[in-house]
Amino acid sequence: MSNPARWLVTIASAALVAASLAVPHTATAQPTPVADPIQDPLPDPIPSTLGITVDEFAQFPRTEPVPAPTDQRLMRHARINHLGELPDGRMYVPDLNGKMYLLGDDGVAHLYLDIGAAFAPEFISGRGLGSGSGFITFHPDFTRNGKFYTVHTEWGAGLTEPTTYPAQPGAAFHGIITEWTATDPSADTFSGTSRQVLRLGFRSQVHGFQQIDFNPTARPGDAEYGVLYLAAGDGGLGASSTDPQNTATPYGTLLRIDPLGHNGPGGAYGIPADNPFVGRPGALGEIYAIGMRDPHRFSWDPATRRMYLGHIGEHRIESVYDVRPGDNFGWSEREGPFLFQRGDARCGVYPLPSDDAQYGYTYPVAAFDHNPPPGHPLCSDSGHAISGGFVYRGDDLPHLRGKYLFTDLVDGRIFYTEASEMRRGRPMAQIYQLMVYTPDGQRTTMRDLVGDDRVDLRIGQDAEGELYLIAKANGKIWKVAGTQRFADCRTGHTRVSADGPRDWAPVTPAKWRFRGDQAILAEAGEARPGPRRPFEYAVLTDGPELTSARISAEVRLDTPVEVSNRDVIVVFGYQSDTRYYYAHLSTDNTIYPHNGIFVVDDADRLRIDDQWDQTLSYGAAPAITDADWHDVAVTHCADTGEIAVRVDGELVMTALDRTFAQGRVGFGSFDNIGRVRDLTVAATSVRG
Repeated sequence: MSNPARWLVTIASAALVAASLAVPHTATAQPTPVADPIQDPLPDPIPSTLGITVDEFAQFPRTEPVPAPTDQRLMRHARINHLGELPDGRMYVPDLNGKMYLLGDDGVAHLYLDIGAAFAPEFISGRGLGSGSGFITFHPDFTRNGKFYTVHTEWGAGLTEPTTYPAQPGAAFHGIITEWTATDPSADTFSGTSRQVLRLGFRSQVHGFQQIDFNPTARPGDAEYGVLYLAAGDGGLGASSTDPQNTATPYGTLLRIDPLGHNGPGGAYGIPADNPFVGRPGALGEIYAIGMRDPHRFSWDPATRRMYLGHIGEHRIESVYDVRPGDNFGWSEREGPFLFQRGDARCGVYPLPSDDAQYGYTYPVAAFDHNPPPGHPLCSDSGHAISGGFVYRGDDLPHLRGKYLFTDLVDGRIFYTEASEMRRGRPMAQIYQLMVYTPDGQRTTMRDLVGDDRVDLRIGQDAEGELYLIAKANGKIWKVAGTQRFADCRTGHTRVSADGPRDWAPVTPAKWRFRGDQAILAEAGEARPGPRRPFEYAVLTDGPELTSARISAEVRLDTPVEVSNRDVIVVFGYQSDTRYYYAHLSTDNTIYPHNGIFVVDDADRLRIDDQWDQTLSYGAAPAITDADWHDVAVTHCADTGEIAVRVDGELVMTALDRTFAQGRVGFGSFDNIGRVRDLTVAATSVRG
C-alpha cells in the first residue's frame, strides 16, 4: 500500500504548480531518474457506505464489428458508449459498430442513422478499442438548424483522402468529424446531408478522437455557445510520443472550434478568437489544451461551469483534470502528478524534479493508480482505464449532489469525489468507491449485472442531470434510480459496556489485566487445538446476546511498531470458541490472515471482506500503524448480513455474510498484545 509520508511530499510538489499559458511548444529535456520507480504511487480509493440503486433502462440490439476483430476485447454485445439528450428532449445512444439510436419513452431503441453504412467500405470498427463511430453530439440549435456532429474512423481507401493537418507517419486510420444536417429535425429517422469538418491521420488504431461535445452550460450570446470541443488522443504512439507537447500538431490535445465558422483550414470550420493559442507563432489556433495521451470523457459542472476531463494513463495513473485554456497536462513528460521517463524499460513513474514549477504543467485534481498483480509486467495493460463522468446536480438523488461520479470502465467500479475538493494547486480530492444495489435492495456489482469481468462501463446523463450506466458487455443501460447506505440498520436500544474484570470472559485469564474500563491483553496468545482462529481473546459477558449491533471502542496496539504483523481483533456474533466473526486490525495488509473481516464457523477462519484482492495479495489499507489510541467502530446488521468497520471515523472494511445473526462481542489478538477501553455496544437484544 501507499506510503502516506511519501505521498504528502508528492502532493506538496504538485501543489506548487498552477495553470499557465507559458506552455512548451516542444518536448522538454527529461532528467534521468536516480531512484527506482515508485511502486505504489497513490492511495487506493476508500470504500464508501453510500451505494446507488440501478434499474435496468434499455437493452440494445447485438452488433458486430467490421471487419471481424482479432482483439477479443472488441467482441461485445453492443459497443454502446454514451447516452445523451437532444435539445428537444429525445435520448440518443451511439454504438461504435456504426449505429446511432434514439430511445423512445418505453426504453426501446430504434435506429436513427447507420453511420457505418454511410461510410462503407472504408468505415472500420473492428480494429482498436476506439475505432468505429465513437461519439455523437447535437448543436444547441439543432431544433432550428438540424445540425449534429459525429466522429468515425476509416481505413483502406480512406487513408488516401487528404487530412486537415499532416497525418502521423504510417497512419493506420483516419478520424473524421462530420457535420450532418437533418431535413426534419423532429423526425425519428435521419434524412438530410453531410459534410466533412475535420480529418486527422492517427498512426495506430487506438487513441484517436474520443468525445466531441458542446458546453451545455453555455447560453446564447456566450463565447462558449455553439463551440465544439474535440478530444484528440496521441495516436497510440505511447511513451515515445512527443506530439502532445508540440503545439504545432493536433495530436494529444483538446481542440476547440466553431463548426459553423469558416476561418479554419479550407473554410471547413472556424477558430474562435478567444482560443489560448490564437496568434502564437507556430501554434495551431484550434488548440485549447495540450499534453494528453488518451483524453476519454469531459463534462461541465452546471453549478460552477468548471470543465472536468477523465484522462487514461499509460502504465500507472488514471486522472481527472480541471481543464482551463492553455493547460498542459504534461504527457509524455508527466503521467498524472509524477515524472514519466520516455524509453524507461521499467515503465514506472518517479517523483517530480525539484525544478518542476518552471515547466508550468497542470496536475490532476483526482487520480488513482493501477496496482498491477505481483510479477505483472508494468509495460503491459493491467486492465484499468478511467472514464470521466459528471458532477451530479440533479434533483432525484440528494445524497449524490455535488459529487463527481466516474468509473473504471474496464472492471466496472464506480467512484466519486466531492467536487468542492477538486481544486487545482491543492492536494488531490479523495476518491471513494460506491456500492451498487438492485431495486430490491440486494447489493451487487456491475460485473455481476453484466455477467463479464470486462464491463466496459461508462456514465451518461440526461438534460435534468440524472445519471445512467452504459455497459458494452451486455449492451444494457441502467438508470441510477436511488441511493442506499450500507450497514445502515436499526440496532435497537439495548446498551452494554465493560466496566471491570467481572464483565469479561478471557480464553486465558492469566494473560489479561483489567484497569478501570480497560481490558489489557498483556501477554501474547498461543495457538490452540482446533480450527485456525485467533489465539487469545476475552468475551464481554455483560447483558444479553445481541443481534444487530454497533460496537464502539478505543483500541491500542502495544506490540512495538517495528513488528510488521502486529494486530488486535474485535469479536462479534460470538456463539462459541469456534463460531464467531472478527475484525482483524493490523499494520500489515499483504497476506490473507491480516487486516480483514473473518468468520470462524467450526473451520479455519475464512476471509469475507470486500477489500481483499487475491490476485494482488493485499487488502484494505493498514488499520493501525502506531502506538496511539484509535477509535474503532464495527456495525453488524443481522438481517442483511452487512458488516462495516471504521477506524478513526474512516470506513476501512466491509463484508456481506449471514452466517451468524446473533452473539456476543469481545477483544483480543493472535500473538500480539494490546488493549481496549470505553467499549460500548448499542444493539438489539435477542430476548427483545
